Amino acid sequence: MQQSPVLQRDAFFVGGEWRGPAGTGRIEIVSPSTEEVIGSVPEAGDADVDAAVGAARRAFDAGDWPRLAVAERTAVLERALQALEPRAAEIAAAVTAEMGVPIAIAEQLIPGAFWTARYFMGVAEREPLEELRAGALNTAAVLREPVGVVASIAPWNGPFNLAVAKIVPALAAGCTVVFKPAPETPCDVFYLAEALSEVGLPPGVLNIVTGGRETGAALVAHPGVDKVSFTGSTAAGRQIGAVCGEQFKRVQLELGGKSAAIILDDADLATTMQGLAMGSFFNSGQICAAFSRVLAPRSRYSEVVEALAATARSFVLGDPFDRATTMGPLVSERQRTRVEGYIAAGEKEGAKVVTGGGRPADLPQGWYVEPTVFADVDNSMRIAQEEIFGPVVAVIPHDGPDDAVRIANDSAYGLHGGVFTADEDAALRMARAVRTGTFSVNSFVYNIEAPFGGVKCSGIGRDTGREAVASYYELKTVNLPASMAERFSPS
Repeated sequence: MQQSPVLQRDAFFVGGEWRGPAGTGRIEIVSPSTEEVIGSVPEAGDADVDAAVGAARRAFDAGDWPRLAVAERTAVLERALQALEPRAAEIAAAVTAEMGVPIAIAEQLIPGAFWTARYFMGVAEREPLEELRAGALNTAAVLREPVGVVASIAPWNGPFNLAVAKIVPALAAGCTVVFKPAPETPCDVFYLAEALSEVGLPPGVLNIVTGGRETGAALVAHPGVDKVSFTGSTAAGRQIGAVCGEQFKRVQLELGGKSAAIILDDADLATTMQGLAMGSFFNSGQICAAFSRVLAPRSRYSEVVEALAATARSFVLGDPFDRATTMGPLVSERQRTRVEGYIAAGEKEGAKVVTGGGRPADLPQGWYVEPTVFADVDNSMRIAQEEIFGPVVAVIPHDGPDDAVRIANDSAYGLHGGVFTADEDAALRMARAVRTGTFSVNSFVYNIEAPFGGVKCSGIGRDTGREAVASYYELKTVNLPASMAERFSPS
């Protein structure tokens, strides 16, 4: 069995150099499966954040990176990816050690991150940066220019993949970046920094500081930052949005969810359970787009509850470095306490635990919670309204398609949703009726090539698809006299 690696970093990546912190504070990295300290990183203070933003500012305002052709920028990124690919297994082990995702899954996620990077690079290469628009009064050139210095803050539930998905499109567009990983999973992004440094990324184009909420707050509020890209909780997103609104910074927020999977009377149960196994329990339920509400028709309610309970019991909890494990621990003791609090709240409000609901008896060490299915849930209960971020699913009865849509939309969130049915026309009606940013039919899909993001309290902007790259550009209109319009050649 593979051993958990030691994860130790003593410097930030700032201005193209490995720079020691200004202060002495450190953040311990604790293994979710053993509860042992497996490393630490420095905690960035205001001086460290200021140095990182200053390096990014100089690289953007006076450096070559924003002024290179897109193909020149993506060539640097491609060389870094080629340097990283032989280290994929090492990166996967680091991710498993940091957050507890089973190694067999992590080893699939890392190549997926490389694919994602190349997709964004391809989009940047293909999308025109200039176009002519003929108007009634004149012809205008519309230019896409990089937005500037980006403060990028990522969560812990998919660390390396989300770091790549935030950093690569911004760099490909010509921006410079200050990246802050989550304090629970701070180390994996340094592999990317090492590779970019080795292949000649100009100093200051990418900067990495580690720290907690105070570090993130200093980064968001820094006057040298032009845009904030944040993925995380709705509560934190609300605070970040307020700061950015006051300073007129561009902001991109991918926040929480309480997504509903609607099961119609004619749904194939095997297909449905396959979708819910991934949609409700993948990554121990620690995904913002999870199907944490399952809306089942009253005529099949007991059948759905029993099948979902059997699906939950099919997961193998254990050491994440054991290849037989299909569900690892939660990321931290704090997260387990949060999930257990919601399980207790569900029982107090009258919902019934059909399976799970506790800690596995054979795993006394580690922050494990059994995959849990609640029945007899009303949509007004806390477990149906609030994001739990764990392997806890609430099964809610509905009285037909219209009632199911009403329940699905009775939520502060609007990130994802889905329907399981044999009727394609009904599926499209449901997709159009549920107010959400993404919707899946007879499946659970996270599609990098299409826009992903939320409505309502689930955020602002889109983190994938062509739209992700476009979000790192500002639009400039240049009104041209006829003589110039004739000579203008869009790049």
